[in-house]
Amino acid sequence: MGGSIQRALDSLRELLENDRFSTGGRLPPERTLAGKLGISRSVLRKALSTLEDEGRIWRHVGRGTFAGTKPQIGQEEFSSVSSVTNPGEIMEARLVLEPKLASMAAVRATMSELAHLETIEMKSREAVNTAAFEHWDGLLHQTIAKATDNSLLISLFVVIHKVRQSDIWGSLKKATLNNEHRKIYLEQHRNLVKALKDRNGPMAEKLMREHLETVRQHLLEVPPLE
Repeated sequence: MGGSIQRALDSLRELLENDRFSTGGRLPPERTLAGKLGISRSVLRKALSTLEDEGRIWRHVGRGTFAGTKPQIGQEEFSSVSSVTNPGEIMEARLVLEPKLASMAAVRATMSELAHLETIEMKSREAVNTAAFEHWDGLLHQTIAKATDNSLLISLFVVIHKVRQSDIWGSLKKATLNNEHRKIYLEQHRNLVKALKDRNGPMAEKLMREHLETVRQHLLEVPPLE
């Protein structure tokens, strides 16, 4: 990758990780953004394409470029689901769905997707703050889901993922994501990615289940939020 593109990527990632653009927020027009970063629009487009592949942004023809992942269903449907569920149900649903997604991904993931997972796992280790770690953690699970190449299962995953962005879930994550827990999750992610690269479906399923059980246990340790 060219040096100018890499510098553009670093600048854009810094803007996104520092929450300069909230999830779902629209980025400035290409001309404005290119001028701000001091790069050509062609370099900017290549950098944006890479970020789109990473799940950091999405583009809507005629409307612009937005931070976060592309919505799969209407926001009102997410609001309806989040208003009648709770973190316990969310974790229960994740434990039903995500281990099977990991098993399928071990068989179906492309070499490019496996390389992407390895990069994500490495980036999560380099995360300098909780927000950055949360981004890479979410992207790891999202990439595993996408690797199943099953549109219905991916849609189910997206619903759960979006509901997890509710205020109460955000408060729980802040209460549980300490340095000790991060180290545990990083090691679990490393082992999971290795199982996926080894095409070991049963092991990937087992490791994903153990990881989510750990997350659930940490959530149960949090005193009730007022």
